[in-house]
Amino acid sequence: MSHSLTKIWIHLIFGTKERFPTINQSFEKQLYDHIRNLSEKDFDCIVDRINGTADHIHILFLLNQNYSLAEIVKNIKGNSSHWINQNKFLKAKFAWQTGYGAFSVSESMINEVRRYIANQKEHHRKITFAEEYKRFAEKYGLKHNL
Repeated sequence: MSHSLTKIWIHLIFGTKERFPTINQSFEKQLYDHIRNLSEKDFDCIVDRINGTADHIHILFLLNQNYSLAEIVKNIKGNSSHWINQNKFLKAKFAWQTGYGAFSVSESMINEVRRYIANQKEHHRKITFAEEYKRFAEKYGLKHNL
C-alpha cells in the first residue's frame, strides 16, 4: 500500500483547573468555535462535536495521522487558555487541569457519542464531572486520579 489510511474517532474530555466552574455562557460558544477553528486549521482534525459545562468540555474529532494526540491536546489547551486570558473573559486567570481523557470511538457508536456530547448540560444536572470522569476511567479499565 503506497498511502496510509486512517479513521480514528477520538472523544476528548478535559476540565478547568481545580474543576472550578469558569467557562461562562457569555463566551462558551466563542470558546468552542475557537477550539474548532484551531483544531481544523492547525492539525487538519475534523471536529464533529464540542460541548460541555462550566467546568469541562467534550470534543469528538477525527485524529489526523500526522500528529500525536498529546501534541494536539497540548496545543488546544494551551492556545485556548491563552485566548481566554487574552480576551479577558474572566477577572481571574483561566487554566485547564493538567490531564485529559481521550477515548477511541467505533464508527457504530458515533451517533451515541454525538448525542451524549450534545446533552452535557442536562446530563450534568444528575452527575458531577468528577463522577463522570471516574465512570469513563472505570469503563475503559484505566486508573484515575481526580
